[in-house]
Amino acid sequence: MKQDVVPVQIRGILPANSGCALFVGNDKKVFVINVEPQMGSVIGMFLRDEPKERPLTHDLMNRIFQGFGISVERVIITDLKNSTYFARLILQEKNELHAERKIVEIDARPSDCLALAAAQKRPIFVSSSLFAQVEDMTEYLDKINDSSSDAESD
Repeated sequence: MKQDVVPVQIRGILPANSGCALFVGNDKKVFVINVEPQMGSVIGMFLRDEPKERPLTHDLMNRIFQGFGISVERVIITDLKNSTYFARLILQEKNELHAERKIVEIDARPSDCLALAAAQKRPIFVSSSLFAQVEDMTEYLDKINDSSSDAESD
């Protein structure tokens, strides 16, 4: 899947009425992907390198990947259709018998892609066409960050 992409990061996580809002973007624009509350919590744990009592599903996936010499190369959030985001998980397999590497691209939920990228500290991208069409939520995220900074200084 060759396409122009924009590098982004997870800029914030906020509980919301319908689940959890993930603020994804860069210095130019931030947009929101809504995920289930549990996924927001899991992604936050990975971003903070927070220890967990027991392995979570994404920890299990990472351990299976490691066992087979597979790593997440990158994640691409590709499209938005009917209020649903789509993403691709780009995996790389290195075979100890050959110097070659194999790249596999898998259709996956953005929340799973973001959790795996956060767990492995791998890059996240958004297709340029999608990035151009999403609503910029930078001002909203800045207000949230400002109000939380004010609350901390009180």
